[in-house]
Amino acid sequence: MLRTYGFLSTYPPTQCGLATFTAALLHHLTAVTPGSKGEVVRVLAEPDHEPAAVAGTSVVHQMPPGAVEAAAEALNRCDVVVVQHEYGIYAGRDGEDVLGVLARLRVPVIIVLHTVLTTPTPGQRQVLEEVVGYADAVVTMSEAARQRLVDGYTVERPDEVVVIPHGALPVDPPARDPSTDRPMILTWGLLGRGKGIEWGISALGALRDLKPRYLVAGQTHPKVLAHEGETYRRNLRNRAAAFGVVDLLEFDSTYLEVDALAELVGLADVVLLPYDSSEQVTSGVLVEALAARKPVVATEFPHAVELLADGAGLLVPHRDPAAITAALRRVLTEPGLAARMSDRSASLAPALSWSAVASRYRELAEHLLAARVAVTA
Repeated sequence: MLRTYGFLSTYPPTQCGLATFTAALLHHLTAVTPGSKGEVVRVLAEPDHEPAAVAGTSVVHQMPPGAVEAAAEALNRCDVVVVQHEYGIYAGRDGEDVLGVLARLRVPVIIVLHTVLTTPTPGQRQVLEEVVGYADAVVTMSEAARQRLVDGYTVERPDEVVVIPHGALPVDPPARDPSTDRPMILTWGLLGRGKGIEWGISALGALRDLKPRYLVAGQTHPKVLAHEGETYRRNLRNRAAAFGVVDLLEFDSTYLEVDALAELVGLADVVLLPYDSSEQVTSGVLVEALAARKPVVATEFPHAVELLADGAGLLVPHRDPAAITAALRRVLTEPGLAARMSDRSASLAPALSWSAVASRYRELAEHLLAARVAVTA
């Protein structure tokens, strides 16, 4: 059946993970049933006259701070609404503007949680619990996030919290063995403090005999750029100089479109995710690395612990360059290890494809619509 799917989120040309996620989900969800369309309410920090990137069957509305009534009016024209929730994108105290929209919606609502904090502030807890209370279904992208939500927050209907993974585009299978000529270690994503790239830099010196290239790809996060410019990137360059590894480190600060990014990931011998946070229950970069069948070395953030536990990667303690060195050396030199990791990733990849993920959202939407009809019949 043809549907109109509504989305409340940041959206391109905004450069952030939620914008990219929403654009991909909209594209693949409407593609599941050709002829369906999407309407996006694009969340903004202030009015923006730059045209949004839209598909041919989609309409985009703006939601600057306080514009909750107009946002709800647009979304109520849809059959079902998908709301992305992340701290920092909605206006008001702890992002409470989203509550004004949710209170006005009359159609089924799917809430997608990108962050579930272990120790939220009282305001953060109150807003998230109210957001969940408005939902007909709540989606987390890992079992760790679901368990944290159900155990740590007041959730009246825990059976309505479902796990649907973050999606990724399929990438051609990689070569079976690490490169012999300057193996590439890749970290990518919007740059900012907390990415832990300094610990990867600190690990490079002990790998010099392997002549690695550590490529850090991605622009500085727009919000970081607005507040402190390129300070973090400069600090990383200075750290590389202090550790004598400037020749092993490369930056690519260009914004890579999907195809260019896929090509770059395909060239990597190992993906390094040295994140500082122990809170991260969703990592799109991690999912994309696994979908590309790439060996991963990651710190022990919850999403990595969940997805890498069966052998698709190696886990290391936070802020531990020696452990990062040892793990990278294993991936790049231990016979058969990279191939075994790729094989394990290959078994995970089908469920992580955007087409599979979009099908899960479509099934959930149809279930909610059928339940709504049954109640009103």
